[in-house]
Amino acid sequence: MSRTEDVLADAGPTTTTRPGREASPAGTLAVERARPRFSVRGLDVGFTRAGTHRRVVSGLSFDLFPGQCVAIVGESGSGKSVTARTLVGLTGAGSTVTAERLQFEGRDVAEFSEREWRRVRGAGIGFVLQDALVSLDPLRPVGAEIDEALRLHGWGSRRSRARKVVDLLTSVGVPSPQLRAGQRSGELSGGLRQRALIASALALDPDVVIADEPTTALDVTVQAQVLDLLAQTKDRGVSILLISHDLSVVARLADLVLVMRGGEVVERGTAQQVLTDPQHEYTKALIAAVPGEHTKGTRLVPPAAGADVAPVPAPRRHEPAPEPLLEARGLVKRFATAGGLRRTAVDGVSFTLHRGRTVGIVGESGSGKSTTARLALALTTPDEGDVTLLGEAWSTVPETRRRARRSSIAVVQQDPLSSFDPRWDVERILLDSLPAGHTGRTARGARVRELLEQVGLGEEVLPRSPLRLSGGQRQRVAIARALGSEPSILVLDEAVSALDVSVQAQVLDLLADLQERLGLSYLFISHDLGVIHHVSDEVLVMKDGRVVERGTADDVFRRPQEAYTQELVGSLPRLADARPTTAGTSTTGETR
Repeated sequence: MSRTEDVLADAGPTTTTRPGREASPAGTLAVERARPRFSVRGLDVGFTRAGTHRRVVSGLSFDLFPGQCVAIVGESGSGKSVTARTLVGLTGAGSTVTAERLQFEGRDVAEFSEREWRRVRGAGIGFVLQDALVSLDPLRPVGAEIDEALRLHGWGSRRSRARKVVDLLTSVGVPSPQLRAGQRSGELSGGLRQRALIASALALDPDVVIADEPTTALDVTVQAQVLDLLAQTKDRGVSILLISHDLSVVARLADLVLVMRGGEVVERGTAQQVLTDPQHEYTKALIAAVPGEHTKGTRLVPPAAGADVAPVPAPRRHEPAPEPLLEARGLVKRFATAGGLRRTAVDGVSFTLHRGRTVGIVGESGSGKSTTARLALALTTPDEGDVTLLGEAWSTVPETRRRARRSSIAVVQQDPLSSFDPRWDVERILLDSLPAGHTGRTARGARVRELLEQVGLGEEVLPRSPLRLSGGQRQRVAIARALGSEPSILVLDEAVSALDVSVQAQVLDLLADLQERLGLSYLFISHDLGVIHHVSDEVLVMKDGRVVERGTADDVFRRPQEAYTQELVGSLPRLADARPTTAGTSTTGETR
């Protein structure tokens, strides 16, 4: 058996391989003559909790060469992020790591002391974490965080570091970088926080960048900037290990792709091979779950045999509009900024949401999408304009008059974990959502179980805390909580942006089913153009607080009229972006 065949055998019997169709890494570097920066063979990672050992990565093998991007894709729990953390010595307490070979720059990482790891992290390996909100110190300006990475490695003077911080923030597309450098993470949007993390990871020009979901919180144009930056970094000879559930992002950047499921690699090959001609059924299902224009009016996840599900409504053409439930007219909202100035966040926004329909709002970070959602919810008072709910004044009346109608409109947020009381279990969270009319323990318990059934969860989750739920389960509980008040309208603010592609598909199908069964109306806020196209009847494109284009989803995305919309659509990464690579290695990443 050849060396290549030996490594492929290590991947396990379920691995889909491609005899005679060997992959090759990207770039102009002579990879076949290079030594891999990371060399991994037979990596196993497990955790012991309460006397029980669970293996989460099994038999993982790959090489990462200079100027090459290897992507690991798969759904939550597949072992992607554990692999990334293991490669930088941060696997965590209670972990067991074994491997036939686990080398960085030719050295066995098992020999690294913690002091050596501190030298390697940042200078040799840049690490971009997924969750920017908890990865940044909320008590320090983000500029100070980036400066610390430079200072701890003895880089430059205070003045030169300050210039470097601004340059780094500029390079990752942060507007007003000098201002943003002085702000804390809580003052920045999710996209700006993520960009600050990427800037910190690139600060010391490391030879390897491990990026764990680096574009999850980014809108499409900033995502394109970051991907261009990472591509330029790769072209300079930097090695990139990309962890992502976004297959379109993988197509844009990756040379080799490993598809993981349950801790094992089930398929590997070039990006073009895996993403345009998948062989394993799991890979095919992941690709089919990506929403976009081709999925409109269809289910993203085939129902299980015998399942009782409502059909996803077909796109509406010329049907007469049903009754309007929520109307916004000429909304304007301004906020005070540093120096006593006032910034207009929403400028003249109008829309009508009809029963059983979905209005999607898309735009870059800072375009005014979330502020518009808060105005619709009457959580923020407009400076001009008004909102009516069910034909009656909503935004212009006191909260005491709104309170009785609050149950008609509910919100599902991007991060349900932060919106749950961490001391409560799922049962108490859902009981708290029920209106006063549900009295009696038996009736209230029955309603809670009905809510779980509506979102596809069983009674076994009732005693669990939100921390013991997967991301998809938490979002389903958040939807169940929103349904508890029996609303007519759900406002969904980036409600699926943090979910991996398969779980996102399940949640989008669930929302379509609920809309069909209950006649719900959705105001759907997202930076993901594919999601907005898939779910929306009408689309509003926002920029700098204004609606610059509106129309049906097909008209806006297939025939955009405004230059800004054309730019958004043109920046959207697609699976077809996956390109063949040019130099010569096998699908394991080994040189031939």
